[in-house]
Amino acid sequence: MKVLGGFVLISLVSCVSLPAVFFPAPTPSARPVPQMAQPVYCASDDWKRRYCSMNTNSGVQLYRQRSDSACLFDSTWGYDRRGVWVDKGCRADFVPGYTAGGGGNWPGWGNNYNVYCASDDGRRNRCPVDTGRGVRLVRQRSGSPCNYGTTWGYDRGGIWVDRGCRADFEIGQAGWQPPSSWTIYCASNDMKRNYCRISTGRGVRIIRQRSDADCIYNRTWAYDRNGIWVDRGCRADFEILR
Repeated sequence: MKVLGGFVLISLVSCVSLPAVFFPAPTPSARPVPQMAQPVYCASDDWKRRYCSMNTNSGVQLYRQRSDSACLFDSTWGYDRRGVWVDKGCRADFVPGYTAGGGGNWPGWGNNYNVYCASDDGRRNRCPVDTGRGVRLVRQRSGSPCNYGTTWGYDRGGIWVDRGCRADFEIGQAGWQPPSSWTIYCASNDMKRNYCRISTGRGVRIIRQRSDADCIYNRTWAYDRNGIWVDRGCRADFEILR
């Protein structure tokens, strides 16, 4: 652990089973590609709450929304010990296996490597994050659907969202840790802009949002050659590329 300029840097060494799917690695690599279990389709066709039986012991994530009606976690869909439920016209495919916390509870910021990415203007937006170990959507916030490969996805440059998709994403898989490179925590504790001075080398990527206030690239955080700035309550861990 080192202290630089007052900032702590840490060296971090109805239910239908569908065909199995997985999110492929964004680039050719020797890294393992974690496969997903079979998706389960669940539909509120009559706008009433419907339950679909599935294993929820390791959590559930929405894979593909199929309805025009929004599928919003804890509002029009969720899960408990009995299975996944949908309501108010939500129709979607769900995948078991989100490990950030069971019982349908959002684990909260800072507990996992979660980041927020948003297409606020309906256009494609990119969020620079480490995608080398995969990305998965853990909480959709928008009324517009977030469908993998259509309105969100990722490549070696980060996560992209489009057509109004706004969501929280987990980077890496269970037990993942950032690669052996410098990371820095930078915080806007007083809701004002704060500058964390550090050589940004080849660039900066957000790896974990810790605040309830959203950390949005080029809006509430960004960087230049002299360091990283955060604003409007954003608090997060950032990876300095070497």
